[in-house]
Amino acid sequence: MTLNPNNTIEARKANFRKTVDGAESRRRRTDTSLKLRKDKKIESLNKRRTLTNSTPIVANSSDTLGAVATNTSNRRVYTASDIPELMAVLQRYQSGEANIYTEDGMKACLGVTKGFRRMLSVEKNPPVLPVLDCGVVPMLVQMLNMDYTCGNSLLFDLQFEATWALTNVASTDYSASVLDAGAVPPLVRLLSSPHPESREQAAWCLGNIAGDSTRLRDAVIKDGVIPPLLMNVSNPANNALLGNVIWSLSNMCRGKPLPDFEATNICVPELARVLKYYQVGHNLEEKHKDVLVDAAWALSYLSDGNEDRIQAVLDTGCVPVLMQHLDNSFNQREPKHIVTPVVRVLGNFVSGSDSQTQAVIDGGMIERAQQLLRNPRKNVRKETCWLLSNIAAGTQSQITSLFKFPSLLQNIVQLAEKAEWEVRKEALWVLSNIATGGQPEHVEGITELGAIRAVVSMLTVPDSKVIIVALDALTAILKVGEHLNNNQAYVVLVEEANGVESLEELQEHKNDEVYQKTVGIIEQFFAVEDEEDENLAPSHDGEAFTFGVQDTKVFNYENYGSHVSPFKDNTSSAFSPAQQLNFTSV
Repeated sequence: MTLNPNNTIEARKANFRKTVDGAESRRRRTDTSLKLRKDKKIESLNKRRTLTNSTPIVANSSDTLGAVATNTSNRRVYTASDIPELMAVLQRYQSGEANIYTEDGMKACLGVTKGFRRMLSVEKNPPVLPVLDCGVVPMLVQMLNMDYTCGNSLLFDLQFEATWALTNVASTDYSASVLDAGAVPPLVRLLSSPHPESREQAAWCLGNIAGDSTRLRDAVIKDGVIPPLLMNVSNPANNALLGNVIWSLSNMCRGKPLPDFEATNICVPELARVLKYYQVGHNLEEKHKDVLVDAAWALSYLSDGNEDRIQAVLDTGCVPVLMQHLDNSFNQREPKHIVTPVVRVLGNFVSGSDSQTQAVIDGGMIERAQQLLRNPRKNVRKETCWLLSNIAAGTQSQITSLFKFPSLLQNIVQLAEKAEWEVRKEALWVLSNIATGGQPEHVEGITELGAIRAVVSMLTVPDSKVIIVALDALTAILKVGEHLNNNQAYVVLVEEANGVESLEELQEHKNDEVYQKTVGIIEQFFAVEDEEDENLAPSHDGEAFTFGVQDTKVFNYENYGSHVSPFKDNTSSAFSPAQQLNFTSV
């Protein structure tokens, strides 16, 4: 089956930012790139559920529902079999048979609500469907609609427990049932409650609802959740509240299609302020370090998109702050998992305009990339290569900035040849963008580092799109070889990397674009004349006939590299002898 070229390399080019000359440029992240984290990790970030103590105290057999209704400290374990008994109590107050605003009524409903909350807080297989089927969710929402300024101190406890129970329902696949019951407006109001615990639990529940899907996210945003969340970021009662509010905000900002820019753009200054102001061990306890991680993720979602979105985040002056967080992670002063979202934000920046890219370069990203490429986490190395590939798709001076760090490009070459598959693909894009968009001296520079072997290694992979990228890179490199009059040396390097065999095999490839590009390379750079070579004709020296090549010119490999290399000045090489290719041994 032949793939349409428009669905291969051209599709990837379509995601590039166009420069003034129409050349392909930076790739933007697609929906599938959100799969960088494992599904389980994504789910744990999107939704959170509060659990009961791991070893709950089981009530005595003499405990009754009446005792539960009047003793809020009871630790009875509830199961689905208790639902009819619990509902009977609530229905008395819903029907008006009893007054919930009395102290006894409040205590009774509080005990029942705790029962449902505990039932939903078990770690494994909470009985969500039986709870939904009994109709208690609308009743819990009614409790949230009660006026918390009525002066009854038990109402705070009741609304807190009701919000907690709804939070755990929203942490399952049935988040929509909480929204459909009308819980969002009262939860938004609770974000302004005088009780920090209620505000924290409301933020938690709203974050779970928004984390379910973009439909639910947009519905929550439409109900005005962002301003009161930001109010709690500006003036948090404690770091625990701050953590839940920031996490909830991150869920308001994530997902494709992107949320409305006008609705979420107001989050940017506060999120940037959090990253600038809070420091682990200073005004942020170790146990709340994820505040920084979630704030970075939120900024990564907000900066993912067009240049206006990118500029809105850049305008906060956050580049030095992000670099500092990278440095802190290197020095183990901050959690190591802050690296991925920080690199994602910076990667989004370099997917924008040339000036946006330059802001990241000027901030010192390339120097730090060297350490990031040695990170043991695959996703960090992949994200870093993606970022560098977009710098390599920039201006000539931006490409040159990569060559100020030869060891960085040496690492890229090695990753393209020997790293995990996801990392190899992104590393190949760095080399391909340099080869197709750089000056001849840039191409010569990566060739000195072994780029040909790395590119050739990608000709045997099963991914047609990647093969096409490799073929484009190889074509560009060999053309530069011709331009520098070093084509024979470049061809030899391809041969030594078994590239000729790979090209021959690609002539049988099912993808027509792969076939066409392969044939083009072979015909242009590896063609063999069929007619007899006149140099092989016998000659007569006066005594006998001799055979051989007459007046053959020998290619001087030692003269290779006489052109100006981006790594070198006029007097010395930036490489150690071990880093330079030894063409004299070819």
